[in-house]
Amino acid sequence: MTETRSKRILIVDDEPDVTELVGYQLRAKGYSIEAINDPTQSIARIRAFQPDLILLDVMMPNINGIQLCRMVRADPKTKAIPVIFLTAKTEEADRVLGLEVGGDDYICKPFSLKELILRVQGMLRRNSGPEGDSAQPKRLELGTIVLDNERHQVTIKGAAVELTATEFRLLRLLMERKGRVQTREHLLLNVWNYETEIETRTVDTHIRRLREKLGDEAERIETLRGVGYRMVDTRSGPCSS
Repeated sequence: MTETRSKRILIVDDEPDVTELVGYQLRAKGYSIEAINDPTQSIARIRAFQPDLILLDVMMPNINGIQLCRMVRADPKTKAIPVIFLTAKTEEADRVLGLEVGGDDYICKPFSLKELILRVQGMLRRNSGPEGDSAQPKRLELGTIVLDNERHQVTIKGAAVELTATEFRLLRLLMERKGRVQTREHLLLNVWNYETEIETRTVDTHIRRLREKLGDEAERIETLRGVGYRMVDTRSGPCSS
C-alpha cells in the first residue's frame, strides 16, 4: 500500500456521480484523489496538485477533454502527466483524436471499475520506472527512421516527427525488436504496463496512428493477422491494420 499512497490522481468529469464513484474506488486502493466537476478550474488545479495521472472526461461543457489535454501537453510543467480519457464516444475517429492530442489511453463509458483500476495501476507502474535507462541503445536506425533515446526525438529523412510519449515507446520497442513478432498482449505489457486480462483496442489504434506519422516508412510495420505486429528491414508492400 505504501507505493500507491504517494500517487496522486486527478479526476475531471462534469458528472458528480462519476467522480464520486471512481474517487471512492481509487481511494480504497490507497491513492490520493482530487475530483473536479467544473472543467474551467482544471488547469489551475492540475498545476497546483501535480497529479501522477489524470482521468479526463471527453464530453464536458465550456471546455471539453480534448481541449484540456492540449493545454496539459502544451505546459512544460504538466506535459509529462499521463492522461486516460473517459469517453462515451466510441467512433474510431474520436478515439484517434484523443490519442493524437496526447492521451495515453481511453476507456469507453460505461466501464468496469475493475478494468479502470487495472489500467490506472498499469499506467502508474509504467511511469514510475526510469525512462531511457543505460540498457537501452541511445540511437536506433531503420531505413530513414532515426530514434534518439537521449533527445526523445524521431526523425525521418532528417525531418522531425512529432510523436506522443506512448507512440515513442511503441516505436522504440518495435525497432529494438525488429524482425520479431510482438503480440498485442506483449505490447500492452511492455508499452502500457497492462496485464493481459485487460481488453482494449488501444494497441491497434496507436499502430494505425503511428503508421500515418511514419509516412513512406509505414510499410515497415507489418501486421500478422490474429497475432500482432513486427517491424522489418525491408518494406514489402501495403500494410493492413
